[in-house]
Amino acid sequence: MPSISTPAVLPIVLLLASNVFMTVAWYGHLKFKSVPLVVVLLVSWGIAFVEYCLAVPANRWGSAVYSAAQLKTIQEVSTLLVFAGFSAVYLKEPIAWNHGVGFALIAAGAFFIFHKW
Repeated sequence: MPSISTPAVLPIVLLLASNVFMTVAWYGHLKFKSVPLVVVLLVSWGIAFVEYCLAVPANRWGSAVYSAAQLKTIQEVSTLLVFAGFSAVYLKEPIAWNHGVGFALIAAGAFFIFHKW
């Protein structure tokens, strides 16, 4: 079993973690609509800073193993996985069948990015 610190796994772990912060920064405030927008912006920027501190090294180190297109695909698939969980658990917005179909089509696209022809 590969270790988290292996060159192929570490970027994926960092991108998943960065997406948690990104999703919280972008959507976490939706439960706090009475908070002034300027406060939301400042808090979101602080959270996004942590996201960047994870995403930038993930892409730097990941470029030794993955192409830029593969890294972007990992990022997008991570975004969907994290957002789906966040939406269902935190925002209490269920994932409908059409969301599942859309996510499956994106996963099919990821297959083509990673498949060697």
